[in-house]
Amino acid sequence: MSDELKPNENAAETVKGAVEGAVKGAAKGTVEGADSQPTSPGRFATLTRDLFTGNALIPVLAVLASFLVGGILIALSSESVQSASSYFFARPGDTFSAIWNSIFGAYDALFRGSIYNYQASNFGDGILSLTQTLAYATPITIAGLGLAVAFRSGLFNIGGTGQIIAGAVGSTIVALYLPIWPGPLHFLIAVLAGVIAGALFGGFVGFLKASTGANEVIVTIMFNYVAVFLLHYSLTSWLKAPLAVNPQSSPLPNDVLYPSLAGSAYPLHAGFIAMLLAVAGVWWLMNRSSVGFHFKALGHNPSASRVAGINIGRTYFLVMAVSGALAGLAGTSQILGTEKYLGTGVAATYGFDAITVALLGRSNPMGVLAAGILFGGLRAGAVTMQANQNVPIDIVYVVQSMIVLFIAAPPLVRSIFFMPKQKEVRA
Repeated sequence: MSDELKPNENAAETVKGAVEGAVKGAAKGTVEGADSQPTSPGRFATLTRDLFTGNALIPVLAVLASFLVGGILIALSSESVQSASSYFFARPGDTFSAIWNSIFGAYDALFRGSIYNYQASNFGDGILSLTQTLAYATPITIAGLGLAVAFRSGLFNIGGTGQIIAGAVGSTIVALYLPIWPGPLHFLIAVLAGVIAGALFGGFVGFLKASTGANEVIVTIMFNYVAVFLLHYSLTSWLKAPLAVNPQSSPLPNDVLYPSLAGSAYPLHAGFIAMLLAVAGVWWLMNRSSVGFHFKALGHNPSASRVAGINIGRTYFLVMAVSGALAGLAGTSQILGTEKYLGTGVAATYGFDAITVALLGRSNPMGVLAAGILFGGLRAGAVTMQANQNVPIDIVYVVQSMIVLFIAAPPLVRSIFFMPKQKEVRA
């Protein structure tokens, strides 16, 4: 009997030795007794590879290519370049000098208008440009976060403009017609009203998609028009200020306004803090919560998500409600922080800029934050470019449009910068 057990004991010892060898070998990147397999790269190696060889480099190069195109347009529109080119063959150096001066002068003005004005008489005046950039970036980034949530969930939300307007109107109604709470509470309820209004405006689109299969692209575009026309109607009737000539509301009371972060001389307000909290909140939602897991699963494969037990209809509604809530928060930062009264231009172009920001940031919260600050800088610096260098402000819009073009065409960016073609991954 003991002889019969010896082979089993030997087998057990063999298995035990193999397991121990595998554990020890795993620490060295190999498994003893097995063929060597390539080890997976660590997080730092993966990040480095993505930054310098992968798709993460495409947005950076897209921005660079857009600035190159903008430089060409600046040179072509410069009067000094046009004048020097008329005698190019006599003195070609004048033309090249004029081209350099026009491009350098324009982008120098962009820097001074968006980051730091080194020509200012003191440091306080110099950083006014940076605070202006961050103030512009606040609603763009918050709305971009909302659209990024939808994009990562497989839904293309084009209704940022309408949802921003809904948020602004919701906050205005509470601020002007429900002043029954003390100051801080009144402010918090006004902000919450804007967030809820945006969530309802976006969530209804998700409800329509879940219940009827409506295409969210068409519905959100049409809801933009609904919001714009309702805003115009409201500002010419019950929301219009009594003595106002233009369609606008009365000024909002001070107790509902976002507090200033740097003093009354600077445009930066506490909406910037709300933006940073929104970035952290969206990161947690999409990477650490079960709801965010459902969102991403829906974006990857709705059919597989349904088989896995995810309620697709409810998830559609939640995705659009969260997306609309963030856009509504952007509306509150605009109405309670920057404008301080409701007008027809409260949403400006932020709703469509947010689409570009979400795409440029690759629907990643930190990427959206960087892209939002970039677009805020372009907005802030465009005024200085036009005032100091006589550069048409439309050049900035062309740069923004080119960013969208290059983001949508990665092979074009790879060709411009002589990058190797991306290898196809076969299943």
